[in-house]
Amino acid sequence: MPTRRTTATAALLSGAVLLSASLAACGPAGEGGAGGGGGGEDDRGRIWAQSLDWKDCPAPSPLQGGGEAPEPLPDGTRWQCATARAPLDWDRPDGATAELALIRAASRADAADRIGSLLFNFGGPGESGVATLPALAPDYEQLRSRYDLVSFDPRGVGASDGVTCLDAEAAQAMAEQDDTPDDGEAEVAAVLRARQQYAAACEQESGRMLPHVGTEDAARDMDLLRHLLGDDELHYFGISYGTELGGVYAHLFPRHVGRAVLDGVVDPTLDQMEAALAQAAGFQLAFDHFARWCVDTGCALGDSPEEVAGLVTELEAALDDEPLTVDGERVLTGSQLIDGVIQALYLETAWPALEVGLELLAADEGATLLGLADALSGRHARGYSDQQDARTAVTCADRSDRYTVDDVLEQVPAFEEASPVFGDTMVWAALECTDWPVRGKAEHPDVRAPGAPPVLLVGNTGDPATPYKGAARMAERLGEGVGVELTYEGEGHGAYDSGNTCVREAVNAYLLEGAVPAAGTVCEREPLQGKG
Repeated sequence: MPTRRTTATAALLSGAVLLSASLAACGPAGEGGAGGGGGGEDDRGRIWAQSLDWKDCPAPSPLQGGGEAPEPLPDGTRWQCATARAPLDWDRPDGATAELALIRAASRADAADRIGSLLFNFGGPGESGVATLPALAPDYEQLRSRYDLVSFDPRGVGASDGVTCLDAEAAQAMAEQDDTPDDGEAEVAAVLRARQQYAAACEQESGRMLPHVGTEDAARDMDLLRHLLGDDELHYFGISYGTELGGVYAHLFPRHVGRAVLDGVVDPTLDQMEAALAQAAGFQLAFDHFARWCVDTGCALGDSPEEVAGLVTELEAALDDEPLTVDGERVLTGSQLIDGVIQALYLETAWPALEVGLELLAADEGATLLGLADALSGRHARGYSDQQDARTAVTCADRSDRYTVDDVLEQVPAFEEASPVFGDTMVWAALECTDWPVRGKAEHPDVRAPGAPPVLLVGNTGDPATPYKGAARMAERLGEGVGVELTYEGEGHGAYDSGNTCVREAVNAYLLEGAVPAAGTVCEREPLQGKG
C-alpha cells in the first residue's frame, strides 16, 4: 500500500472527530545527474521567462476535494492563486506544456526579514497543495513571519493538468470491491479484472499525462517554481510522499537546496513489496497502540488489545459475507471497514472517532466508519477528488516493480504475521501497477545528494504510514553531512502537525533562523487524554 495522505482537518461525524481527507537526468547547468535537463541559467527560454499572475483564489474544484474559497487569514492577508506552465516532457523543454496550479499567502515580514518562499508538498502522492495549505494554515502561521507560504498541485493532481480515470459511480464501485480475495480463484480473477479495467480507463482518459507524472518530473517542476518565485534556493517543507519528492529534488539540484524539512520520511531503500510489508507492520503497531489506549480508558470494544483486534477482523469477515446498508443508499464492505480504520490511524486525535465508529458498527450502524473510508478514498459531497488516480499514476510511473499473483501468494504468510488486521489488504495492493500502461522508472528513488546543505529529517516512532526506520535510511542515502535526524516519540503520521511543542520549536528554529538541531535530538509526546 503506497503512502497515503499526510495531514487531515477535523470535522464532526456522529458526534465524533472525523479525519477529513486531508500518503536521473540532470537539471540546470552544474547540477547532479546525467542526461537532458530543464533549462539552465543561460538557456531559460519561454518556460523560464514566464511570470506568475497572482489573483484571488476560487473555491477548490471537485478534483481538489471541493469546499469553499479560502477565507483571508486573521490579519487580513488574502490567499492568491496563479498558474505556471512547465514542459510536459522535460526531455523536450520546447514542446507541449502542462499547467501547474499554485497558491500563496504573503509573508508578514518586511523586505529585510523576509527569507523567501517556503514551498509545501503534503504528500499522497495525489494531495492537492492548493486545497490543503489554507486548511492547515494555522499550523504554519509562525513560519509566515519570514516566508511566503506557497503550495501547488503537482502535475497529475487537482487544478494542475491532472490524471482522472473513473466517474463517481465507477469510483464508488471500485471502493466497495473486496480487495482481499480469500475465497478462491474467482475472487482473484475479479481483482485482476478490476485492476486491468482501471488501468485501461486511466490510459483512455489521461494517456497524455501518464508518462510524465513521475517524482522526477515534479522535482524539476519545483526547480522551475523556485525560479519563478524569485528564489536562488528552494526552501521546502515536505510531508510523507513529499519527503521522497524532496529527496529526489536534492539529488537533482543539490546546490539549489535551501532550508528543507522532511517530515514523516519515506524509506528510499525499499521496493514496493518491501514498503507494503513495512506499512503493514506500521499500521499494526499503530492499531495496537490505539487498542491499548482504548482498553486503558475503559472502551467497550474488548478487555485487551487482542480482543479489540479480534473484533475488527470478525467485523471485516462479516461485512465480506454481507455488506451493511448505510442510510438506505450505500453499503459498508469489509474492505471499506479496513480503509476506515487505516484513515483513523493517521492522527492520534482521531482515535476517539475510531472507537465510536467501531462501537456503532458492532450495533449495525456503519455511517462513521464509512465516512472515514470516504475520507481515505477522496469522496466528498460533489463526487471524488482525483487523489487516488494521481497516487496510482505517480506510483506506477516511479516504480518498476510489476508483481504477479504468485508473487503475492508467496508473501501472504509474511504479511499476515506482520499484521493480522491489515496484512491481507496490503499484500494484495502490490498488484496496483501490474497492468499499468506505462513502464516504471526504477525500484528505488535516487536521493543521493552530495554537496547539499543540511536537510532536517523528522521521524516519528509510532508512524504507521512511513515507519520510523525510514528517516535513518533517508539520512544515509542523502549522504554524510546532509541528513540530520530529529526523533518524535509519538503517534500518528508525521510530527509537526501533531502540535508537539518540542517538534515545532526545533523545526521553526531551523527554518526561521537556520539553527540545525543537535544530532540525536528526541522529542517526547504527551499521551492522548482519556474520555470524560
